[in-house]
Amino acid sequence: MTSSAPPLLAMRGIAKSFPGVRALSGVDLTVHAGEVVALLGENGAGKSTLMNILAGVHADYEGSILRDGEPVSLHSPRDAAQHGIAMIHQELNLVPELSVAENVFLGREPTTARGTVRRREMEERTTRLLAGLGLDLPPRLALKHCQIAERQLIEVAKALSLDVRILVMDEPTSALADAEVRRLHAVIRGLTARGVGVVYISHRLEELAEIADSVTVLRDGVCTGRRAMAETSRAELVRLMVGRPLDELYPRRPGQAPAAPPRLSVRGLRLPSVGGGPALHGIDLTVAPGEIVGLAGLMGAGRTEVLQSLFGHYGARASGEFTLDGRAYRPRSPGQAIRRGLALVAEDRKAQSLVLGNTVRFNASLAALGRFGTPWRTVRRRREAAAVRGQLDALAVRTPGMEVPAGQLSGGNQQKVVLAKCLLTEPGLLLMDEPTRGIDIGAKAQIHTLMDRLAQQGTAILAVSSELPELIGMCDRILVLCEGRLTGEFHRDPARGPVADEESLLTAAMARRTVADAPKTAVVDPGAGPAVPAPRAGGPTSRAGGTGDPGGGPGEANEDEESGA
Repeated sequence: MTSSAPPLLAMRGIAKSFPGVRALSGVDLTVHAGEVVALLGENGAGKSTLMNILAGVHADYEGSILRDGEPVSLHSPRDAAQHGIAMIHQELNLVPELSVAENVFLGREPTTARGTVRRREMEERTTRLLAGLGLDLPPRLALKHCQIAERQLIEVAKALSLDVRILVMDEPTSALADAEVRRLHAVIRGLTARGVGVVYISHRLEELAEIADSVTVLRDGVCTGRRAMAETSRAELVRLMVGRPLDELYPRRPGQAPAAPPRLSVRGLRLPSVGGGPALHGIDLTVAPGEIVGLAGLMGAGRTEVLQSLFGHYGARASGEFTLDGRAYRPRSPGQAIRRGLALVAEDRKAQSLVLGNTVRFNASLAALGRFGTPWRTVRRRREAAAVRGQLDALAVRTPGMEVPAGQLSGGNQQKVVLAKCLLTEPGLLLMDEPTRGIDIGAKAQIHTLMDRLAQQGTAILAVSSELPELIGMCDRILVLCEGRLTGEFHRDPARGPVADEESLLTAAMARRTVADAPKTAVVDPGAGPAVPAPRAGGPTSRAGGTGDPGGGPGEANEDEESGA
């Protein structure tokens, strides 16, 4: 990086405007061969716009782009690919109905002289690419059967299948647990050793010291600073991003929530494998009013399946004894769950929580329309608009107005609309699946403050997160899952049981034997050890066949969409 050779990439004076918005103003970005450049900024700072220009998505822009010192014109993704530029987008660009291999090589399928696809070659190359990422999936598996974290790694494999010289990674670890993050970082180091330049966008500041060589920070479309990673600090980066010191990221009270009768009690939760996903094996858990309980585990451990089972997503296929506010509860459908006071912030906001082509107002009020109804089954629009506006203001959603399509908002602001949608139902039990995925550090602090405030008001919260510091910082208790079994329970208060720390959580997440019969002990089988964590229970053979609809049928799928699952 100190060579006299021209940089691999130089973007100079880049500017871009959309109707009524100046997204970028005179931004510079430099990437040298073998360098990882972190690109930071809050949601709406211009990061994705800058990278979409580099990827050829936005053809009309001001400024110049140089590759190896030579000017280039990038007016389409094909132009970018011809110059060795590939991008992994934050919102994944995959086709659910195609197979894993077909997605990896979409538009670049190897063909014979007669023009037919060499499927065996394509599938063998896909298998090798996925193996390099620690992912064991049949290449013929339909993508719709894959979880969001697996799809993220498939998107990485797709980029690696190109002859890439510059790789842009927009939030590549947002859906990955720590073990998968380490594997991805090893892949990145292998690429940089070959001279590939990487632009790495992430809101996980703790990752940057491990992977980035330098950092460029954007705020409101302007570059506010460039630093060598080794010569800066977290506090300085936060100041450059938000323009002010950030309050405590984890505002949770120091003491554990006092013991109280549970709002939710679950005994023996079982779920057969649905669509090749993980099964659940006799899980017991409780959540009390005012308590935040976290669910930790590796990809495929069954964390999402627990939340979806409680929300009625699997109907009668999820079995066990459920008690809600002292009354028997059978989670048959999302609609029933909402009526009983549950709300779910789903992991995949685009596919499960939002109607992207409809307005912010429509999406935010969709699950709570009963609050604004009249006896004539019409909606009191003024009451609806006032309630939506109040939630949007409370969550600091950046939007030109409530009638803007939700799909036009940034990923972080879309997530806030999902939260507004859930909170308008006034839930007593809030289920949160990766609630801060793809959200910048300022918005993340806001979400954490909201969680703490809801808990103080008596809301029970059950949250899944792949970020262990987030779980440790926000939760009263943390339950750890491995392959659909409970393998540990940890506490904020040492007097209640074993204290949560990252090493203990990871050890429990890689255990092979359940300790659900002893929830007050966090001891895992020492013979199991964290030798080789299995990304999915059952291996590749369990992924064949099945259905892509975890909700079971059209009726449940519709209720799920209406509820914001």
